[in-house]
Amino acid sequence: MSELWFKPAYELAAAIRARQLSPLELMEACLQRIEQVNPLLNAFIAMRPEEALAEARATAERIARGEEVGLLTGLPFGVKELEDAEGFPSTHASVPFKDNWPQRDSVQVERLKKAGAILLGKTNAPEFGYTAFTKNLLFGVTRNPWNPERTPGGSSGGTSAAIASGMVPLATGSDGGGSIRIPACYTGCFGLKPTYGRVPRGPFQMLNWSDTSCYGPITRTVRDGAMYMDAVVGHHPADPDSLPHPGISYVETLEQLPSRLRIAWSPTLGYA
Repeated sequence: MSELWFKPAYELAAAIRARQLSPLELMEACLQRIEQVNPLLNAFIAMRPEEALAEARATAERIARGEEVGLLTGLPFGVKELEDAEGFPSTHASVPFKDNWPQRDSVQVERLKKAGAILLGKTNAPEFGYTAFTKNLLFGVTRNPWNPERTPGGSSGGTSAAIASGMVPLATGSDGGGSIRIPACYTGCFGLKPTYGRVPRGPFQMLNWSDTSCYGPITRTVRDGAMYMDAVVGHHPADPDSLPHPGISYVETLEQLPSRLRIAWSPTLGYA
């Protein structure tokens, strides 16, 4: 077993920046793990291994030249099938949309790449994200790494299975009614549904969950999730509901206790 498979993303990122770990070595370890366990778990449903290896090699060369690198430099990541990523069809896990090709990355994917993360592939989801288990006619069923007879939850079940099984250190999720939180708790991961508008959505090609759904991370640790958020928050014109940057670092605030919390609860979410 590679010691890299289950290391937190923040430790891997720090080792890469310190030149203690090569991005190519990490990418090769992730591909090895995917080859080993994905046939059973079916977390990844589409991949770009050759391109990812080439990008990892180029990243290693930039680091060797002393070039400035981003927060997530060299970290392989997956993208939930309900989100656009250039080079992959955006099927939304639905057979009629199997040939629906996006024109560009989503804002979230674009920002992860800008921070230095390397796109490895797409992770499975239920059709249109409407169930709390991950199964569809196009890509089949995704299984829980802890017990393959169980579900990893949904709708970000492919992402949670990939993180929990050590396939990649980072992967995207989305959550309208629990689609990050449910799979995270089913697989022993950290999941965060951010404040609506904190992570920009879009640009849209298909109908989304309007004002209930938002993008966010599923990671191995809270610090990994904070690092992810530092890379993706902030206003973007593609999403008119997106919020300005909060002016803080999520990682830096981990050591601070909140001064006071106000908790609201709504039984109807305003749709009664």
